[in-house]
Amino acid sequence: MKHALKSRMLGASLMLGASLTAATLPAMAAVKNSEGGPAVRQLNLQAPVTQIAEQIYSIHNLMLYICLAIFIAVFGVMFYSILKHRKSVGHKAATFHESTTVEILWTIVPFLIVIGMALPATKTVVAMKDTSNADITIKATGMQWKWGYDYLKGDGEGIAFLSTLSTPRTQVGAPGVAPTEARGVNYLLEVDNELVVPVNKKIRIITTANDVIHAWTIPAFGVKQDAIPGFVRDTWFKAEKIGTYRGNCVELCGKEHAFMPIVVKVVSEDDYKAWVDTKKKEMAAKADDPSKVWTVDELKQRGEKVYAANCVACHQANGKGVPGAFPALDGSAVVGGPKAAQVNILLNGIRAMPAWKASLSDTEIAAVITYTRNSWSNKSAENIVQPAEVLAARK
Repeated sequence: MKHALKSRMLGASLMLGASLTAATLPAMAAVKNSEGGPAVRQLNLQAPVTQIAEQIYSIHNLMLYICLAIFIAVFGVMFYSILKHRKSVGHKAATFHESTTVEILWTIVPFLIVIGMALPATKTVVAMKDTSNADITIKATGMQWKWGYDYLKGDGEGIAFLSTLSTPRTQVGAPGVAPTEARGVNYLLEVDNELVVPVNKKIRIITTANDVIHAWTIPAFGVKQDAIPGFVRDTWFKAEKIGTYRGNCVELCGKEHAFMPIVVKVVSEDDYKAWVDTKKKEMAAKADDPSKVWTVDELKQRGEKVYAANCVACHQANGKGVPGAFPALDGSAVVGGPKAAQVNILLNGIRAMPAWKASLSDTEIAAVITYTRNSWSNKSAENIVQPAEVLAARK
């Protein structure tokens, strides 16, 4: 009876295993390499596209070869000694206490090995820190959980935008809820606004953060630079190949840490100039006439879109915020109080709240403030903010 029961259980387990394998094999086969990102079954570093990344790749391999040589030499001598000088073949233990020659050798040899490893590494580290003579300077500001880019010098000066994850939540799912859409090739490594730079140009990246420590990282460039609140750090790269390259924030920056990708699109010089022209025209089109007077409904309608694109991750769609991290806007004293205070906060930021004056237009700020003052349970006496009021507060 017991034997029959075990046989049935074993048969059921095998059938279940076979069905699971059949179900998962197509999904595994469908996985493809991410363009400019990680590859399927990747064992080594990503293919380098900058000289610094090439040097890092070479040093990485050199270190592995040195470690392998040391491993073979040390364990080779050890196993040779164990086999050839064991007691069973008549050998007796030596009775010496020290050897000057051995003492000198095991001091000099490791020293030479360390020097041989340190010289190329130091050369590369020094080169990584040389951010002088950059063709384009871009500030990357980390914030929970997106990147803000400001082109400070060079072609494209004055361009500013936010870059956020574009992978839909239907692919991500939620705790206890399975995703309802198949995950794409660049799952969690795609953004709505890519950082665009020209090929074969030295790009200086200045990093900082609005809230907690982040890190701007692109493996194919050999770049990793922390973005620290209150500090300005810098790094650089010079991509030698046109393409799209992907990375992540690699500092644990909160619950949405996995949803903060970095995407850099390297294009030809002509394509870059065309992108700059297009981007500046887009920015000019978004810069509405601040003297226009809007109705409450018009501002609420536009403000809802601004809120969904920029505020919902922290303050939630219901305005309840995240307890202990981000304050609720529903029932907030700031939202329900004098509007000048709320305008100032959005323009200049406060604590974990980033400054939006470089990323949002006067109309967008006025619209999102008006939206929050007329949403949920909020019933503010000063229920409308016009773009002209935001413009005046900037001065």
